[in-house]
Amino acid sequence: MLELKNLSVRFGGLAALDGVDLALGAGQVLGLVGPNGAGKTTLFNAVSGLVRPGAGRVLFDGRDLAGLAPHRRARLGVGRTFQIPQPLARLTVAENLLVAQRFGAGRVDPARLAEILDFTGLAGKAGHDAAGGLALSELKALELAKALATAPRLLLLDEVLAGLESHGKRRFMAMLAELPARFGSAVLLIEHDIETIHALCPRVAVLDFGRLIADGAPADVFRDPAVVRSYTGTGADADAAMAAGARAAAARAAAADAAAADVDPDPGAGWRDA
Repeated sequence: MLELKNLSVRFGGLAALDGVDLALGAGQVLGLVGPNGAGKTTLFNAVSGLVRPGAGRVLFDGRDLAGLAPHRRARLGVGRTFQIPQPLARLTVAENLLVAQRFGAGRVDPARLAEILDFTGLAGKAGHDAAGGLALSELKALELAKALATAPRLLLLDEVLAGLESHGKRRFMAMLAELPARFGSAVLLIEHDIETIHALCPRVAVLDFGRLIADGAPADVFRDPAVVRSYTGTGADADAAMAAGARAAAARAAAADAAAADVDPDPGAGWRDA
């Protein structure tokens, strides 16, 4: 589905991405990690059309996306969230989704919008409140809902858990675990929390100074000396990096419990900040 071939992006003398080769198949989930400044968001921007690569190619279903504006890519099935939510603040939640759906599928599908509102826990907020008045956790849910409204076959999720309190994070993880099967989207997930990567991603890729330095199963990648050095600056053993792996089972169980329970009488309650 998605193929990056020798992808490079430079800002002046800085190589934000340097010869990245990466592929993601339909329905797959891939975690993208790396230290701050490693090039993760730049990669998202190159795929979604916000920056133009200096070299290399972005292929989607075999089609070269070079020269296509972000809205054209959205129409093809490339959806994206932003780390800092960007709602249309004066519009309601439902109106935000209607706008997003026009950019993606190009037509209004009320049944799909209702499903998305239910899935994200925003049904109770849909038609009443301006989006600008939502709590951060609700804005994060709206950011995901808008992306889903475009009917993406590839979903780029940029730190969707950042800033959430623990209960909201568990609910969000349960949604992310269900998302590929329910909506049929492949997922590329930027996330700093290693436990979350272990719980949600069967595969992880690591960027460092714009280069892809590892790609594989989390248990293998986080033991890679190059990955450890990228995080610690030393060649120390990977015990600290892998401690998250020992806690991953608990994270998986929490996500599964949240998905199975689904008995909260107020679906919006899980999104409220502590």
